[in-house]
Amino acid sequence: MVSWARNRIAHVYRSAPIVRAAAAGCALSLLALTGCDGGVRGTPGGAGVRDPYFPRAGNGGYDVGHYDLTLAYDPDRRHLTGTAVITARATQDLSAFNLDLEGLEVRGVTVEGKAALFSRAGQELTVRPHDDLVKGETFRTTVRYAGRPRTVVDPDGSEEGWLPTADGALALGEPVGSMTWFPGNNHPSDKAAYDISVTVPEGLRAVSNGELKNETTGKGRTTFRWHTAEPMASYLATVAVGRFEITRSTTKSGLPVYVAVDPTQVKASRAVLAKIPEVIEWAEDNFGPYPFSSTGAVVGRDEDAGYALETQNRPVFPGAPDTGTLVHEIAHQWYGNSVTPRSWRDTWLNEAFATYAEWLWKEDNGGDSAQRTFDALYDDAGNKALWAFPPARPSGAEHIFDPPVYARGAMVLHKIRRAVGDDTFYDIIQGWAATHRHGNASTADFTAYVEKKAPDKDFGGIWKDWLYGEGRPARP
Repeated sequence: MVSWARNRIAHVYRSAPIVRAAAAGCALSLLALTGCDGGVRGTPGGAGVRDPYFPRAGNGGYDVGHYDLTLAYDPDRRHLTGTAVITARATQDLSAFNLDLEGLEVRGVTVEGKAALFSRAGQELTVRPHDDLVKGETFRTTVRYAGRPRTVVDPDGSEEGWLPTADGALALGEPVGSMTWFPGNNHPSDKAAYDISVTVPEGLRAVSNGELKNETTGKGRTTFRWHTAEPMASYLATVAVGRFEITRSTTKSGLPVYVAVDPTQVKASRAVLAKIPEVIEWAEDNFGPYPFSSTGAVVGRDEDAGYALETQNRPVFPGAPDTGTLVHEIAHQWYGNSVTPRSWRDTWLNEAFATYAEWLWKEDNGGDSAQRTFDALYDDAGNKALWAFPPARPSGAEHIFDPPVYARGAMVLHKIRRAVGDDTFYDIIQGWAATHRHGNASTADFTAYVEKKAPDKDFGGIWKDWLYGEGRPARP
């Protein structure tokens, strides 16, 4: 992410009609969630994964493998209708499980084709399947829902979720906004493949992640079907609805490039967006093979959002980006999107790498060296925000996108580079991306990996003073 605006209980139980008409002899006790199978073998999955900054995000007891989202959006009414088919594997015996969904009316839920009881409490949609689920079982949950999706305000004051625009909408999910437009396991630790189908009024386009498989028009509506085969964290899913100028091309290696630009931004963004193939090629030289099957960008208007976001395959920009921002968001495809943080405490592993990519780009293209950038930051005595907290321990959810996570995190990487030399440093950052490709990793995983790759070096001072230390370290 690159930010302009930021440095950057009562339960109401509902059941579908088919549940109310359950077979005779099956007594439904909604409050007790009593089963119809004569006994409960499993236990409910957790309502949250105890993330240090967003403890209610995500859910326990299952792992999602695939989301199939069928959406229809009416911009005039700002109304969304959706069906989410979620294929998951139970990681324990389950009598019930939760999905994250903020707002929107749930019209029905089925599990394995059988109507399920469900309840709502805040962002938690609790589902009680007709039959208990057994550990290791793959099951399919279908949720039908509708309503006006919400825009949510982050702890730092920025907006995410479903953002209405002048001619449509923009869905941005970091850190937790994706639950405003589809139900799911809304935490970066559970990645999945996606199929997203969006129907909008004819004349508008719907752009999402992955590859556009087809588009069909009829009766004044157009449906766009997008497919993302590689695992994706929910916060990286996006939908952009509006009028866009579309450009399709390929890189020298044949990687598809799909770019969607708001007509008001075409002229201003043309030169920078033309660099996408060049930046991809440069990034592959530095970080290793590109981890996904397509690339591109979505450029909206300045007022659509206050920040750029590394949405998978296709970063979103609020107006025409500069080259540094383009490099930052493309670098995230390796660091953040393919290698995804295990928790939001590990956000520096995303932002430090993307920020350091900007430093490396400048260094390789006639700008300041990374060392000079490092020195300028360290010598700026007035930049107290940079030393407000250590990169690996943000002081609260409202600070996970503050300068220490970005710039001071990049300084940690530069300290590693200085300690091991360029050859070993590039082995480390390329190997890190390859070892955890399409997976999740933590800060502890990273420090252990660095120490393994350079066993003759002592990194204790770097971890103590730069990664975890309070305040401004002594002059290096």
